[in-house]
Amino acid sequence: MAVRVSRLQEVEVEALDAARFEPLVGRERMARFEVVAEETRERLAGRPVVSVNSTAVGGGVAEMLQTLLAYARGAGVDARWLVIQGDPGFFAVTKRIHNGLYGGPGDGGGLGPAERAHYEKIQRENAEALLKVLAPDAIVLLHDPQTAGMVPALRRAGRLVLWRCHVGLDEPNEWSHRGWEFLRPYLEEADGYVFSRAAFAPSWADVAKTFVVPPSIDPFSAKNEPMSDRNVRLALGYTGLIEGAGDPPVVPFTRRDGSRGRITRRSDIIQLGPAPPAGVPLVMQASRWDGMKDMAGVMEGFAYHVDPALGAHLVLAGPAVTGVADDPEAAEVYDDCIERWRRLPHEGRSRVHLACTPMTDPDEAAAVVNALQRHAAVVVQKSFAEGFGLTVAEAMWKSRPVVASAVGGIADQIDDGEHGLLLDDPHDLEAFAAAVEHLLREPAEAVLLAQRARERATRELLGDTHLAAYAHVLETLLE
Repeated sequence: MAVRVSRLQEVEVEALDAARFEPLVGRERMARFEVVAEETRERLAGRPVVSVNSTAVGGGVAEMLQTLLAYARGAGVDARWLVIQGDPGFFAVTKRIHNGLYGGPGDGGGLGPAERAHYEKIQRENAEALLKVLAPDAIVLLHDPQTAGMVPALRRAGRLVLWRCHVGLDEPNEWSHRGWEFLRPYLEEADGYVFSRAAFAPSWADVAKTFVVPPSIDPFSAKNEPMSDRNVRLALGYTGLIEGAGDPPVVPFTRRDGSRGRITRRSDIIQLGPAPPAGVPLVMQASRWDGMKDMAGVMEGFAYHVDPALGAHLVLAGPAVTGVADDPEAAEVYDDCIERWRRLPHEGRSRVHLACTPMTDPDEAAAVVNALQRHAAVVVQKSFAEGFGLTVAEAMWKSRPVVASAVGGIADQIDDGEHGLLLDDPHDLEAFAAAVEHLLREPAEAVLLAQRARERATRELLGDTHLAAYAHVLETLLE
């Protein structure tokens, strides 16, 4: 039964001063950022910039918006964040489009007149609610397929509208064409488009109003802030991700509002026997339970093809499947992983651990992933398709060796053999296992790759570069 949209969720964003980047990036780079920030403030002249998406927690988009908007507010921009509402039928359609833009059929369902009618109904309701709270001079930044259908209504009401797409495919196929044809009637009226890489833009998008803005990470967030080896072990031991004490540890993390929190919740873990010993090499992938992330392929590649004599264990970590409202396939993907885990040989199953981090407190969940990435001997992101792959940037920032698919924005972050190892074919489980084995057997090379990865992340993947890129987009549109 459809649920009528009654209100939008406004996400509170605390202002953060980007000056905190200076010890990381240097005074000269910080000075350039401050000039750009001042020019942007003057150009906007108080106009609000409102980001609109479909979830406040779970996944890279929500994490990125939380920090990006906080620094924008700290730079004097009236940046705001609203989350639309929808029902299961709506999110089933938008997930189908999402998978299509990634080049897959998703659940195999249609995108015909009935699906379009329901999509438009929910979009009309959200657009009505949005226009009630938007200032007349607001600049609206809509994110992903869940918001695309609001473009015409907002443009008719006189708002300047940008559509930001975080997903895409390097080489279009029948499924991506189907997704774009569904969205095209709504998007053609947009004032501009923003993609993570140029190849993601559809052929019909006006080049003059198409922009490329790679995402970024916040090095001070709960996901990426420094954490001592001791606190890493305490956090993972308590949550059950490695062997450790059962008492709640005093492991602090920084919340998005700047206050301090503590890790108090355990992860929900499927495993055979105890957690991995603290001293064994740990291979891990952290992502949504999304078919495009191929968590099951990581598991089977590791269990069947990585030499057990190396003593390594694998942890697949994702958010609790009830914690991400706009992803109706998460439970199905997670259940499939569990079923395929049960079919593994006993020896392989004993080295594979499936973990769901509770999303009651997203900052706490982020802190657990931070600890897990920092503990890992190898971080993996074996996606079939990827918009950008912020988990790769996170691992690079933490000086961890990475094995990842050469798809989407991952290929923009890593040069193979320079900052990590890339897989030409993410379906080749033996090649994936060979890359993981190589890093486990050659720790000196792994350390060198990780050091170079950290240097590149500092140069290219921090928030000041991201904000400067958006400043350029606004400057062009407001000329």
